[in-house]
Amino acid sequence: MGNIELQLVKYAKVVDHFILERLSGSPENLYKAALHLVKAGGKRLRPAIAMLIARMLDGIEGEARAIPLAAAIETSHTFTLIHDDIMDRDDFRRGVPTVHKTWGESWAILAGDLLHAYSYNFIVSSVEYGLTKSEAHEAMRILTTAGIKVSRGQAYDLLFEKTWDVSVVDYLDMVFHKTGAMMEASAKLGALAGKAGADVIELMGQYGSFLGVAFQIRDDYLGVFGDPAKTGKPIYGDLRRGKKTLIVIYAVNSLKGGDRDFLVRILDPNVEKDEESLARAAELIRKSGAEKEALNLARIYADRAKEIVGRLKNVADEEAREALIVLADYAVERER
Repeated sequence: MGNIELQLVKYAKVVDHFILERLSGSPENLYKAALHLVKAGGKRLRPAIAMLIARMLDGIEGEARAIPLAAAIETSHTFTLIHDDIMDRDDFRRGVPTVHKTWGESWAILAGDLLHAYSYNFIVSSVEYGLTKSEAHEAMRILTTAGIKVSRGQAYDLLFEKTWDVSVVDYLDMVFHKTGAMMEASAKLGALAGKAGADVIELMGQYGSFLGVAFQIRDDYLGVFGDPAKTGKPIYGDLRRGKKTLIVIYAVNSLKGGDRDFLVRILDPNVEKDEESLARAAELIRKSGAEKEALNLARIYADRAKEIVGRLKNVADEEAREALIVLADYAVERER
């Protein structure tokens, strides 16, 4: 995984430079709040997908054209994180206090709105990097569609907290919207920058969508069994809020009697929880075999993504293709 993490760092530096150079203004608090999570770091997986696909399809020229689109997807993604943290009442993100904890909810909402606007501003600037006006228009459509899907996914996620009538199919539909949509958009934007035809753009969108589902399932796993020092988030956050993640759905469907009753009760958002009860809930999930079942499904989606990239013909950069294949493995094996 070392090489792909180095590539993520490389693309992160390029995209961060683009964003930080352009995202400034007054009032100062607004821009500081907007850049809070950007400066905190992060994997920058979405911009990396865009730039790697552009490079795979059209070499370094495609990669260069993808820079403003990669910045657009990252600022749009960060906007969703800020608002997501407000809704979930999360205190930490990327190892630092969340924007609303640092600046207050009103400033956090405004910061998210500002990032959302800048994402479209960056797409407008893509014509200066070699995209045609019609391609920039298509990039707008791709990002807008992703935003609609993410909003729907977030809404489903909120609704699921209030009911146990959530199936694996319901969960996957929610994740295809909430997480898969942004990665689908990243991949499509990369293909657009790589001057691909409509069929390849759609195919790359499937790669991003499948990768997003695999990534989210792993994220759900890390939320229960990950090391907070690596993830940058407190452990058991999803259990505290009663999130209907895949491992929770599998566990509730598998456990019987008192174990199932305990897990269902402790996942009620209105029930007070201490560390001991949350640790027992995590152990019951492990006992049920849900983590293995969930990670197996994540692997299936990652393999689908790899197969899509692997079967492309006449690519311009084989190293970029290989990096995209490794990225799918990284999505389901990462520790942070």
